[in-house]
Amino acid sequence: MTSAAPPGRLLNCCLLALCAWGLRAWGRRRPKNRRNALLGAAGAVYLLFLVSRVGHAAPGEHGGARQASYRRLRGAETEAPGISLDELLLADAELAGEAGAAGGTTAPLQPNVVYITLRSKRIKPAHIRGTVRPKRRKKQVPPVRGFERQAKQTSGGATESQTWKLGAKGLPANLKDEGKSTDRDSNIRIYSESAPPWFSKEDIGAMHLLADSKIAGIKQTPFHHGGLILFESGSEPSRNSSLVQAIRGKSAASACQGQCARIGRPLDMSEVFAFHLDRILGLNRTLPSVSRKFQFFQDVHPCPVILWDSSLSPTDNDSQSSVRLNWGSYQHLLKQKCWQNGKVPRPEWKCTDVHHYEWSKLALFDFLLQVYSRLDRHCCGFKPRKEDSCVQQGLKLKCDDQDQINLMHIIQRKHDPRHLVFIDNKGFFDRSEDNLDFKLLGGIKEFPESAVSVLKSQRLREKLLQSLFLDRVYWDSQGGRQGIEKLIDVIERRAKILLTYINAHGVKVLRMNE
Repeated sequence: MTSAAPPGRLLNCCLLALCAWGLRAWGRRRPKNRRNALLGAAGAVYLLFLVSRVGHAAPGEHGGARQASYRRLRGAETEAPGISLDELLLADAELAGEAGAAGGTTAPLQPNVVYITLRSKRIKPAHIRGTVRPKRRKKQVPPVRGFERQAKQTSGGATESQTWKLGAKGLPANLKDEGKSTDRDSNIRIYSESAPPWFSKEDIGAMHLLADSKIAGIKQTPFHHGGLILFESGSEPSRNSSLVQAIRGKSAASACQGQCARIGRPLDMSEVFAFHLDRILGLNRTLPSVSRKFQFFQDVHPCPVILWDSSLSPTDNDSQSSVRLNWGSYQHLLKQKCWQNGKVPRPEWKCTDVHHYEWSKLALFDFLLQVYSRLDRHCCGFKPRKEDSCVQQGLKLKCDDQDQINLMHIIQRKHDPRHLVFIDNKGFFDRSEDNLDFKLLGGIKEFPESAVSVLKSQRLREKLLQSLFLDRVYWDSQGGRQGIEKLIDVIERRAKILLTYINAHGVKVLRMNE
């Protein structure tokens, strides 16, 4: 019995017969020379077709069988999901053996291999120390007997910061646990041989005092935000005497027999940043400040602690300034350039004891931090928000006669009336670049070279990171390096704007060593 001819051969015979019939019918009407050429061309095409069919005949026959088997196996797999992969491969091998026996070959065919790459599970990066704000448990601190907090209403109706009052029974019991840190676990961390060069020895000593010293007492100060803390000195003064002074309500200077510091509100943490920025710019006009936690408070949020300087001139007036000036008289002083180049001002100039260069340093410092409470108390140079003190006290509505608006917190030292001391440095980092208070720069024609050179050096970020890292509590409270970087971004953008302002207005950059 003869086997049936394969489908490929029947197709070849049909094509050959069709070509012959077409050529014969076409050749009856054409000359022989053209007919021979066309016959040769048709033969060449047919020869190429046969060669291509011969090259793919064997794989095609077995490939078709394999594809049909895989389609059948895949259908079986979908219909019966219980069939394993080993059973499918075994059935495929048997089918390949049958095909090889029919074609005269015994070599088994290898199944197709499919590599599946699974996306690996994302691994979270390890928390780098100092980059993520640590999660802390909220300690349930019971209210301390004899130590209560009260809010004081200012004359404008706005709520002033919370102050503290000590009872007659003494200090809280857990106050003795404050400040028991050693050099190893000090809140001021200096890992190199020396501190950054912009800090003096007095600055480093003051920072250690504010961050680590034991507390002897706390005095309520109605003329300041927060309270006044009294540190234990080496001679161990009597706690009872400090408490008696605190209870009697004497002035802060009389209550502070040794070394003291003022406690700020948690919202005033920009005081610490201002201290470091002031030292880096070479101004040296702010008081040392660190961040510290007090466990005897009901809330354990860090607070700024600013060194108390008893040499500051008293400020019992409404403007809390040792030099009383309004905006109009301030602009007049800038034009007179009082005490510049050692010249004694004339009486008709109505100069104060403050040197002319001090106003340039104050304006630059306040613009970078957007401290408006000194030179623009009524917020006349920008659009304030509802949270700003000028809006809460209704001062924004009094910008019609700006020359009569008093300056605030213009403070001198008793023994050094030529220089200013920058206090209450509450800066704002959330102020957008299109809403900066350029009134702070009004009338300023010179800026200090030391500060401008730092802004131009492209090293402001590096120095601020190195400096703020010293204060462990402040660093952690701002979210580590990630949070500190955001604050520095704001200062760098304002520094670029200030440098552009200097070039556009032709402001001079001078050495101000006075």
